[in-house]
Amino acid sequence: MNIKKWLILEGVIYIFTVLLFPEFGLAGEKKVYTMDEAVKEALANNWRLKAKEERIQQATYAKNQARAEFLPKLSTSYGYARYGSLRTTDIQGQKFEVGSLNNYEWRGTITQPLFTGFALSSAYKLSELGIDQSNLEVDLEELDLALRVKEAYFNILTADMAVETAQKAFEALESHAEVARNFYQVGMIPINDLLQSEVEAGNAKHDLIKAQNDARLARSNFNAVLSRPVSAEVDVVDIKVHEPQVGDFQEYIEKALRKRPEIKIIENSLLQTDQRIVYTQSKNYPEVAFRWDYIKEGDSPAVSGGSGLEPSNWEASVGLTWTFWEWGKTYYAVKEQESVKNELLKTKMDVEENIELQIKDAVLNIQTAEANIPITRKAVEQGEENLRVSQERYKAQVTTSTEVLDAQRYLTSARVFHFNALFQYHLATANLQRAMGEY
Repeated sequence: MNIKKWLILEGVIYIFTVLLFPEFGLAGEKKVYTMDEAVKEALANNWRLKAKEERIQQATYAKNQARAEFLPKLSTSYGYARYGSLRTTDIQGQKFEVGSLNNYEWRGTITQPLFTGFALSSAYKLSELGIDQSNLEVDLEELDLALRVKEAYFNILTADMAVETAQKAFEALESHAEVARNFYQVGMIPINDLLQSEVEAGNAKHDLIKAQNDARLARSNFNAVLSRPVSAEVDVVDIKVHEPQVGDFQEYIEKALRKRPEIKIIENSLLQTDQRIVYTQSKNYPEVAFRWDYIKEGDSPAVSGGSGLEPSNWEASVGLTWTFWEWGKTYYAVKEQESVKNELLKTKMDVEENIELQIKDAVLNIQTAEANIPITRKAVEQGEENLRVSQERYKAQVTTSTEVLDAQRYLTSARVFHFNALFQYHLATANLQRAMGEY
């Protein structure tokens, strides 16, 4: 087959592949996300979250194990015993040998607990609370994941704005360096003016390359949070508009105390500690169990009877076990759990204070960003006009190259401050949502 026919065949195969499996044809296509789409995909695909969700299944299996403790247990045993001599019995003054030197026994047993000092019921309630705990931990991971997605999203936007700013600075400085070269060639400026302009243009090129690499890294981090291939092409929808926050600080706190999984996890842990106290106190009570045995004996492995041995029999019994003195072991175990409960209560108070602090921090950051956005926007406008005037003055040779370079640096700094203020506002808003237990 010649090269031309082979290329045609490859093209036909590719077309059929795309028609039958469209996803193969789009494998290298750049995917563009909105914020909501990114959060939704991360919640569906993130591996860390999926690992947390496995704990719900584990807790469910633990609950099934605890429930099984209420039900009767079936067991069996088989044994062999060899006696050194036959057993004897006395009948009307005469001794008779009974039984067998070889004794085999098979036993089937049913055991049903009747009372365990509330140990079984408290263990079952603990297992139910374990499911609640796992669900709350998943809720907590979802909140943290949503915040990580938003941070990664804003990092891309910030990095792109940095690239745009660096690109504009490089183009302006390269243009200025070209003007300086023309002036130098006709003897209008000294060599050091030209060199200064070219050095600044070279530095701007370096800054542009670094900004471009930072933007690529930001996209790789974003892909990792969404459990996508880190090198996959991705972009995000820009968010430049901001809406001033209207809310009451006290309302934020009340909502957070109602919704934050951290608070609910501690409250659930308190319920678990109460059940552990009940479980530990069960050692103060006796345990009562019913037992039924079916027994087969014999002098051969077939356990089919023999001399003095019944081929089959059964027995039923109710037994009580009570360890009533262990030198205070149960007492101190209860005290330990009560101390754990006190620790949780104090931890809850600390978490509530931290939540208030997180909300306060987020609100202040929002206010700071809202105040800075118009200020930095005005600074950008002023910087652009200052650069324009400086460039015109330089072309007219009424100023030095230093003035143009300084004007460019001021403008670059103003642009950086502006987009940082804008995205700090969005990030502070995301942190406020997280502090209130929302995403």
